[in-house]
Amino acid sequence: MQRSVLNFIVVLILCLFSTLVSSQTEVKSKILDFSTLLPIESASIYVKNTTIGTISNQDGKFVLQVPKELETDTLIISSIGFKSFKTPVNQFDNTQDIYLEEDIASLDEIILVAETRPKTGNDIVLRALERLPENLPDSSYIQKGFLRHKERNAKEFKWLIESAITVYDSGFAVSSEDHLKINVDQVRKSYDLRDVDSIFSYYSYLKRYENYKKLKAKNLKRDTIETASLVKAIKWNDTRVNGLENLFKGKLNLVRNANLSKSLFGEDVLDKHQFKLDTVLVDNDRKIYKIQISDSNDFIGLDTKGIFNEGYKANGWIYIYWDNYAIKKIEYELIAASPAQKSRSKTLFGTQVNHKLVITYMEYNDKMYPNYIYYETPKLVNVGLKTNEKLTEEEKAKYYNEERFYYTIQEILFSEIIEDKQAISDALNGDWDADIFAPKPYDKSFWRTYNILLESEEDEQLIKDLSKRASLFKN
Repeated sequence: MQRSVLNFIVVLILCLFSTLVSSQTEVKSKILDFSTLLPIESASIYVKNTTIGTISNQDGKFVLQVPKELETDTLIISSIGFKSFKTPVNQFDNTQDIYLEEDIASLDEIILVAETRPKTGNDIVLRALERLPENLPDSSYIQKGFLRHKERNAKEFKWLIESAITVYDSGFAVSSEDHLKINVDQVRKSYDLRDVDSIFSYYSYLKRYENYKKLKAKNLKRDTIETASLVKAIKWNDTRVNGLENLFKGKLNLVRNANLSKSLFGEDVLDKHQFKLDTVLVDNDRKIYKIQISDSNDFIGLDTKGIFNEGYKANGWIYIYWDNYAIKKIEYELIAASPAQKSRSKTLFGTQVNHKLVITYMEYNDKMYPNYIYYETPKLVNVGLKTNEKLTEEEKAKYYNEERFYYTIQEILFSEIIEDKQAISDALNGDWDADIFAPKPYDKSFWRTYNILLESEEDEQLIKDLSKRASLFKN
């Protein structure tokens, strides 16, 4: 009798799983430039009039889970500067690569259209910033998304977290500092081997909180430090440098936080940036300005507590729709420019590029919502050694090896927008925890139908290597 009941439960679970899987249509392929045959990275793949979508990885590949009820809707594959590909979801052929053709508008024709339109890059950007209250969400909403957080040196991954997150925002009119909340819902992967060599985090923590003023990093030995103490220091460093709240509520959320005091895209935007119109492209049948970002009179600073995060110049691109001046995409870098920041960046990070940011937006109900965020920054893990003494080969390997230069990458893909007031109210009544570094239980069934970012082939191999090393380390 017990065996019969057990068999029935097993069959029931299998039926439920089968129903769950069959309720989704998987769409996957590779997107290539028709002229060059090269992969197109960061192309948008989405179902028309919905927020269900993803982007292609650096190999041009993507995978998207589409609910069965939308299988007759139109799937759109688009990339700025290319003609879009459109087909019903249920007619998409997963075995065929997708080739996009170049599509560029005439800049001369655009400039001569009307005298009332702004013609310089600076004027176009200023018009776009003036229109932010019209183009960004003006009421509360929730977004569901996927986060991939990885940390590596020149050779290998040291850390990987993949999470499902929820972001609540009251809208552009209010401060994100007080009216934006983040929760980590689920964790899919979590490997961490940084306690093997994160000595400098421990050194910085001791000097700041334990009053070790005369302490020198070179005197610290890993085998004399308790793992629990090291992990505590690492988490402190993670939170101040790479916490999600820093990204969403800080200056680098350029568009959302343009209305805050001292924002990078605020009233004095032209004191720190100059914008030059490059050309006019086409994005999904709409004309879009491509504008170059460069430095101006003043250095840029991020006012990060406890870190010298000042003395930068900006570089990058901003893409603005011709018809409504909505900002579609920003590619933004902060490069060391002041003498002090140049010296610091070279010594500690081995690079002058301190911050790389890409933010793309999707239009939904006539408003622009965050769609994809890429943020990369170098991170201090081990410090170099300044000395006039003769070093042993072992010391040279420790302090001058390029593997000591770390950098962190955070990618976020949003795939659902919730505007229902009751659903938002219910969600706000729950607990919210933005700590991506805290362990969470793994729910395998949750991830079967959740849209994620596809790893590149290189990253996939590095993740496999990391998982193997993590297993050996634990043993």
